Amino acid sequence: MTPRPQLSIIIINYRSADFTRKCVQTIREHAGTVALETIVIDNDSHDGCGAILQSEFPEVHFIQSEKNLGFAGANNLGAARSAGSFLLFLNPDTEVQGQAIQNLLSALESDPDVAMVGARLLNSDRSVQTTSITAFPSILNQTFGAESLHRRFPKLKLWGMRPLFEPHQQPVAVDAISGACMMIRREAFIAVGGFTADYFMYAEDLDLCLKVRQSGHEVCYVPNAVVVHHGGKSSSSRSESNYAAIMIRESMVCFMTRHRGEAYATAFRVVTAINALSRLMVLSLLFAASLATHRQQKVGNQLAKWAAIFKWSIGLQSWVGRETASPQSTTAMSRVTQAQ
Repeated sequence: MTPRPQLSIIIINYRSADFTRKCVQTIREHAGTVALETIVIDNDSHDGCGAILQSEFPEVHFIQSEKNLGFAGANNLGAARSAGSFLLFLNPDTEVQGQAIQNLLSALESDPDVAMVGARLLNSDRSVQTTSITAFPSILNQTFGAESLHRRFPKLKLWGMRPLFEPHQQPVAVDAISGACMMIRREAFIAVGGFTADYFMYAEDLDLCLKVRQSGHEVCYVPNAVVVHHGGKSSSSRSESNYAAIMIRESMVCFMTRHRGEAYATAFRVVTAINALSRLMVLSLLFAASLATHRQQKVGNQLAKWAAIFKWSIGLQSWVGRETASPQSTTAMSRVTQAQ
């Protein structure tokens, strides 16, 4: 009989076969003696990932989904098919570095109060990824959360990422960690009901972190666990100026409705509309004053982005409802306990 793995690593592939291949390769190179299984679920992209893995990494358990279950649904399905005492949800566009897996496991095993941990994520150029940890969404931090402000005031409590810029050696309790790399105890994942499938993409990680914290356990950032996250590759076919910007805000509304109430979520929409309209007025003036073609193009892209956000905020982006109504894996969690 094959011994039960200590760790199950779950990767969701969507048109990311090359990245998934590299991710699995770094797992093999750096897992050491950890008893683990790797599960890759293809979210209805049929990009040849299964054939690549079968040829180069036969130990990987590949699951072909015939419909896009979304991030939450696919990860719940992976958890349902897994057997490890710990679960590591890893983005396909990540690369494990050094002792990252071992250090994450050690952080969980050494403190029973800690239920979930995340790594120090690096960008492709090896700079620190500020989304490694974050505060829970609020109207304030979503309205003023520009990357320029993050860089200028990185230790501001509003962003929740201060530990990234302090010399910590031990795990640090935080609000939330990035969904690009999340390790959690199986029993904790089951106890909170896994990922909430109401989200099609974005904010599922924040929701899971909040549920874990509400259950009385800690979520921690582990500074000596390093993972490179190339970022956004699975959705690169969509325009960042509209699709991602809108879906992020749609997910924020879902999160706020669930955890802060409909009135708060509505207030977020109203503030977003005012913010977008203000930006459109300023950008329009800048566009009219721009003489250089490249400058006009840059400002024009920003105009298109904020016009789309404004239309969403007042309910004129009808495609959002159709997108978020896509089939989700709402029953997969019922099978997670069968792997215990």
